[in-house]
Amino acid sequence: MNTSTSPRIALVTGAGSGIGRSTALGLLEDGWSVVLAGRRAEPLQALADEAAARAQTALAVPTDVSDPGSVQALFGTIEQRFGRLDVLFNNAGVNAPAVPIDELPLDRWFGLLDTNVTGMFLCARAAFGLMRRQMPQGGRIINNGSVSAHTPRPFTAPYTMSKHAVAGLTKALALDGRAFGIVASQIDIGNALTELSERMTRGVLQANGATAPEPMMDARHVADAVRHVAALPLAANVLNMTIMASSMPYVGRG
Repeated sequence: MNTSTSPRIALVTGAGSGIGRSTALGLLEDGWSVVLAGRRAEPLQALADEAAARAQTALAVPTDVSDPGSVQALFGTIEQRFGRLDVLFNNAGVNAPAVPIDELPLDRWFGLLDTNVTGMFLCARAAFGLMRRQMPQGGRIINNGSVSAHTPRPFTAPYTMSKHAVAGLTKALALDGRAFGIVASQIDIGNALTELSERMTRGVLQANGATAPEPMMDARHVADAVRHVAALPLAANVLNMTIMASSMPYVGRG
């Protein structure tokens, strides 16, 4: 646990709902000052207002992570307001329809790529730069991966490809950050219950062609995992973590 008396600054992307919102709430509870980024201003501001009512520090910054100018403005705001960034939870992501690859509209592919790969890269790039030049130097980047970074579901080539890219980014950041006190982690998530994943409780296509409901876990368990990694001293790291609903069809999938 970081015992420093100076404020600890965290950025959560995709903070307006789901895993991002749960994680932001957990970090606020732990005493972090949290920057809330996401496309929709209303849920971000509502969360910031909740934090203010509890005498916690949260700053809502509407951001499109796929837009370089928007990401630059986000990090400019962070540097101007706080002077540093200690943790980035690189969380924003989208999915695509589960259809054969030749039936997927190309605009859905490019939209997913823009958020899941370019967005992750832009935020990691900006965080890396700020963490290099701030004093004291260093920080932590935690990327939201997926069990799909290791094993696909049927008809998920775009999402699976994007999460394999995240795994490569995490390893590269972990290597390149050594000289600057920057560490990188990846948390691979399986079946956290959110507004977007609730449909899985009603049935998901399985590798054998059947459709079956799947066990889910509360998103707060993912938030707790991020909180644990965020609290580690920079001398220690969890490079990869898988947190999943215990009985979901992942081990032995296919």
